[in-house]
Amino acid sequence: MNTKTNLEAVTESELPIQNNIKSLWEKLMKAKVGVLPLPLYIVLAAIILTASVYNTLPADMIGGFAVIMILGILLGDLGQRIPILKEIGGPAILALLVPSILVFLNVINTSSMEAVTTLMKTSNFLYFYISCLVVGSILGMNRKMLIQGFTRMFVPLIVGTVLAVVAGMLVGLLFGYDLQHTFFYIVVPIIGGGIGEGILPLSIAYSSILGGSAESFVSQMIPAAVIGNIFAVVSAGLMMRLGEKKKHLSGNGKLVKSEDGNEVHEEKEKVIDFSLMGAGLLIACTFFIVGTLGQKFIGVPGPVIMILFATLIKCLKVMPHKMEDGAHNLYKFISTSLTWPLMVGLGMLYIPLEDVVKIVTPAYVIVCASVVFVMILSGYFVGKLMKMYPVDAAIVTGCHSGLGGTGDVAILSASKRMALMPFAQVATRIGGVSTVILASLLLKLLS
Repeated sequence: MNTKTNLEAVTESELPIQNNIKSLWEKLMKAKVGVLPLPLYIVLAAIILTASVYNTLPADMIGGFAVIMILGILLGDLGQRIPILKEIGGPAILALLVPSILVFLNVINTSSMEAVTTLMKTSNFLYFYISCLVVGSILGMNRKMLIQGFTRMFVPLIVGTVLAVVAGMLVGLLFGYDLQHTFFYIVVPIIGGGIGEGILPLSIAYSSILGGSAESFVSQMIPAAVIGNIFAVVSAGLMMRLGEKKKHLSGNGKLVKSEDGNEVHEEKEKVIDFSLMGAGLLIACTFFIVGTLGQKFIGVPGPVIMILFATLIKCLKVMPHKMEDGAHNLYKFISTSLTWPLMVGLGMLYIPLEDVVKIVTPAYVIVCASVVFVMILSGYFVGKLMKMYPVDAAIVTGCHSGLGGTGDVAILSASKRMALMPFAQVATRIGGVSTVILASLLLKLLS
């Protein structure tokens, strides 16, 4: 009898311990990193890190996605939690800069770098992402607003560019910079359309006109482009906050107000059909191929042709509604799930802090900031005069001061306006190409 009582007493004494363990486990499972429960995130991160350390991480899309996803989920989540930083596009800033700093400090090992390089460069993940966003957002957009947006956006873009150039040169002069140096090596790289589409062609043009190696010009121009992109991201985050506080100034991803001043009523969300998303994927890839094919024959940049083709298809109403839905649902999935991971890859490969550190001074940073801020403020006020949503007009105009497609993703994600990607791409591509051509011609005339 005593033995039974003792056993029951032991069992009862263990119950509080079991309940505490259960309660602790439930709390841990409720704690999340992004969408993942904290314990699961730690396990996944440990597996990926171990594979990377022992050089068994696949140097392909699988390994690349594993690295950028595990970092992107963490940095995006932290950016949304840190006070003050979360108000100015924290997720985008952390996802871009932390991986770049880690690469600069040689913290990321060769195995991880090879996997990410294969994904981002060999597999061209950036253009895949942009294609899905551009095609899906255009096909899912209100037709009337799409046409009005493209026809009106060029006015704030042109005015903003002219004023930004003037402001940058005047501020540069104030800090003792030569006007010509400020224009060609600070202002033009910021508004030139990024590294691949802007700085590299510019470096070749500068080299052929002035002599010397193209690489030497690249190292002189990249810091301005990188710093300008950071200010554009921060400015986009601030614009987002302004739109949240003063809702009448923001279209939340819509560029143009309706003629009666009221919102355009969107269609109700439809049940997602995953087979239609597959069709949307095929459509997005095919539209990108149309762009590359057109570039071969008419010389216009492929992304611009892709945008024009998608706009034409939307305006002519030749795409079945279900296919438009599929492309639009794909766009929502890609923009929701892969934005922060993509930016981790961009930070690792396209934000070279080593070049920035060599040339940066406080005066240099202020000149870069003046170009970006004037560009965005011009977009805001001109957009308001053009009966556009000033916050959204400012953000699209600001994309002209970003790092090409990389900058568009960072700026729009910081402002939570990925639906503006088609307009941002036009601002970046057409604005960038125009800048490269005009700067090259002007340098030739002055030399």
